[in-house]
This record gives sequence, structure tokens and C-alpha cells, in this order.
Amino acid sequence: MHFTTIALFLGLTASSLAAPVTQPSKRAVLTKQSYADFQISDGVGGDALNEVNQKFPVANMDPAQVTDEDQEIISNAREVAEDAETGTGGFNEQIEAAGEDTDAGKALQIGKIKNKVLKLQLEILDLQLKQAKGDGDQTAKIAEEQTKLQSNIDQDKEAAGQKSTSVADTFQESATED
Repeated sequence: MHFTTIALFLGLTASSLAAPVTQPSKRAVLTKQSYADFQISDGVGGDALNEVNQKFPVANMDPAQVTDEDQEIISNAREVAEDAETGTGGFNEQIEAAGEDTDAGKALQIGKIKNKVLKLQLEILDLQLKQAKGDGDQTAKIAEEQTKLQSNIDQDKEAAGQKSTSVADTFQESATED
């Protein structure tokens, strides 16, 4: 009786260990949004990087688990964030119109720094994903962008608690390809 129980137990154990292990499937975690929905410039300065990582929660993911769709969203969002600096109704125009020494101009300047943190963090994520997928060695470009990112993070932290304004109402976002 004991022999039969042990044999049955060992047989079940062996068959469960021999069963194929399934890989976790990739699932998109991001959704395409307008700049007004993913921008982080409204509010106050001081925590821009954390705000970016909340809007784009892929920074701590295994790059192999980030879908091509998520990478495309990251890449497109970076382009739009860059355009929000220099494009029609963007930060540069709005700061010039308000006057950089006015309260409105200063709040826009803090918003612009937060936008740069957004743009640079998305650029770094995109480069890291490209490298992980075998799209060339991006190490030098990543290091260059990280230096820029750190400078903007430092400026954002210097503005901690100060009013920050976005250009979500004035920026004329160009359509990005799907």
C-alpha cells in the first residue's frame, strides 16, 4: 500500500515537473493619448521624473516584455513632447508672449523644464528598448541623454513647490502616425 502511494506521488511529481512552462505573454500597458492627457507640466515643480514614470510605467519593466505598440507610443509621445517646446503654441512661444520674468513666464519655464524631463526620459526609454531588441548599440546616446536628463531633474528639484504651467491649452499638436 505504501509502495503504491509513493509510486503514485513520484509519478505525479515527475509529470508536473516535465510539463511545459509557459512564458508570460506580452501585454500592452500604455494607451495612445493626446499631449494634454500625458503632459506633466501642470501643478508644481520638484517631482517630474516620478510623474513621468507614473504616466509611462514601463521604466522598471523587463525590456523584452515591452510590446512594440508600447514602444511606438513612447517614441511618438517623445516627439510630441519635443514639439511642445518649439511648436506653435508651445513653451518657447508662450514664455516669450508672457515675458520670462513675469509670474506666468516663470511658471511656464518650470513647466518647460518638467516637459524636458518627460521628453528626455521617454527618449532614454526608447533607446533602451531599441538596444534590448538588437537595434544597434545605443550606449553612448543613452549616456548623453541621461546627462541632459539629470541636469533637468536638478533644475526641476530646485523649483520644488513652485507653480508650474503647461501649454496643453495653447499647443497645437501635430498628428502622429498610428
